[in-house]
Amino acid sequence: MSNATSSTEKTPSFEMTWGSSTSSGYCSDEESDSEFEQYFTARTSFFPKTQKANVNVDVKKDEQIEWGKQELKTADIQQKVKEYNAQINSNLFMNMNKDGSYTGFIKVQFKLARPVSVPPPKKGGQDAGGRRASGVKRRTSFYLPKDASKHLHISSRTSAREVIEALLKKFTVVDNPGKFALFERSERHDQVYIRKLSDDERPLRLRLCAGPNEKVLSFVLKENETGEVNWHAFSMPELKNFMRILQREEEEHVKQIVQRYALARTKMKEALAGSTPG
Repeated sequence: MSNATSSTEKTPSFEMTWGSSTSSGYCSDEESDSEFEQYFTARTSFFPKTQKANVNVDVKKDEQIEWGKQELKTADIQQKVKEYNAQINSNLFMNMNKDGSYTGFIKVQFKLARPVSVPPPKKGGQDAGGRRASGVKRRTSFYLPKDASKHLHISSRTSAREVIEALLKKFTVVDNPGKFALFERSERHDQVYIRKLSDDERPLRLRLCAGPNEKVLSFVLKENETGEVNWHAFSMPELKNFMRILQREEEEHVKQIVQRYALARTKMKEALAGSTPG
């Protein structure tokens, strides 16, 4: 974190860069159930399609992982920081601290397929506690622009999980941090390699070891796709809404099956009526 304050280990400083408007989709909890459900089913499915596995070379994946496993002494870190700063053409330098740690900037790109939830703008009709008269907390959801990115000023001790939490806090996103994951991305030999960072990995350490080239290493914030939905990460209103969606999907599937069998039964009866015995 920054040397200016001792509390920056928990509260990183930020520099935001945007390439487009702040939202490409919108909904609010105070909208009708139908509109609310349609919005969330636009890009979300309870039964996702099977995705093709990424074709990655194991050697490259292992080499990326080794960046975080390098044992660096203080002299090695000082040399790498010096080499890193000599390669950049901006003021986003890395700086050494007396305790052997270092601070610097990482850029995180947003690649979110689903909307995020934020507190709605404060309006009239709220009591002193910031709640509506009904006692129900409101939330607003919108899609972040696909080309959005964020520069974070962090420490070599900042973990990937802390980076995610800091990003959500900066954008006032109220979703559970467990819904998201930080990935490292690299381009080599005309192929793109993606690896999910564990919660305790240090992104700035990876940045230092890889150098400032974004093609060699960049960071991407995506949904935390674990293969199974972590329902505990959703709020009570979201779970209730998903239950309504699931109920409607089930009813629609049942209706289609009943109609299919009814049609087949009708054709069979017509065939029986038109046939002559013998």
